[in-house]
Amino acid sequence: MDEQRTEIASLGEFGLIDHLTKNNETMQAGTLLSVGDDAAVIDQFGKQCVVSTDMLIEGIHFDLMYTPLKHLGYKAVAVNLSDICAMNATPTQILMSIGISNRFSLEAIDEFYEGVYAACRRYNVDLVGGDTSSSQKGFIVSITAIGEVSPNEYVTRSGAKKNDLICVSGDLGGAYVGLQLLEREKRIFLENPGVQPELNDKAYIVGRILKPEPRADIVNWLQEKGIKPTSMIDISDGLSSELLHICKQSGVGCVLYEDKIPMHTETREMAFEFQIDPTLCALSGGEDYELLFTIPQEEYEKIVLNEQVSVIGYITDASEGSHLLTRQGNKHPLKAQGWNAFEG
Repeated sequence: MDEQRTEIASLGEFGLIDHLTKNNETMQAGTLLSVGDDAAVIDQFGKQCVVSTDMLIEGIHFDLMYTPLKHLGYKAVAVNLSDICAMNATPTQILMSIGISNRFSLEAIDEFYEGVYAACRRYNVDLVGGDTSSSQKGFIVSITAIGEVSPNEYVTRSGAKKNDLICVSGDLGGAYVGLQLLEREKRIFLENPGVQPELNDKAYIVGRILKPEPRADIVNWLQEKGIKPTSMIDISDGLSSELLHICKQSGVGCVLYEDKIPMHTETREMAFEFQIDPTLCALSGGEDYELLFTIPQEEYEKIVLNEQVSVIGYITDASEGSHLLTRQGNKHPLKAQGWNAFEG
């Protein structure tokens, strides 16, 4: 029996929006008016508003051959909430616009929205508006995320000071090797369509690329402990390029210890299988969506209490440059080899 396929054209744009938002419930007290009018109305209750936007384009940012639509919906929301978290803020609302071609059925778009709503529920965020449009061939997703922060408690990339400690949440490199694995399995499948991918014992790294989680938990923990980072950024393009962003915008240098970079055992094993240096996966891989931040040294006693945070280096004077100290004790200049949207 064929699965049901409803053509999106049969609903029309407003019919589609009504269909996709019919079960949209608001959770935030600040969402006064949600989907269904010319604009949403949000009350910030004396907080400051943090806004970020991001676009995901099929064939550039995701491959639907190995990305389930539900995962794509979840990830599209998650990566945008990560930018809000990177400002030391709490995500509250999102707006989402999609461009779809007629190769997508209504059922396929429903699956995508299932993931969107799952992420909204998980992070207590309201979907308050957006737009739908037809696209000539690919699937395009654009999300604007809104968050709130107590007055002047937001954290930028430009506040790192000499002697600050460099900290990172979670572990790094997993998304990169997960992507290499999915790309390898795709190539095998294209050559031998009968071969099923072998991903059973690789759930962690595959999850890192297909279903990343923004570190709202780390932001909450820092607030609870009264720790305000001096600078912060989320890791979308690899540790080295993000750390260099902080150094450049703060006018400082840094020393990063290779042996302190946190990595999951599955990440290391997969990197060795691919004959790639695991450290390189962490430095240049990207898409981990962990938080990289700096704190004053006097906060060290508090920060070590959190097993999810690693201290990986310290900030120096700009004149000393930015270096990686290897396990062997050699010093190498830190290079930004992260992903560049306009290369290749």
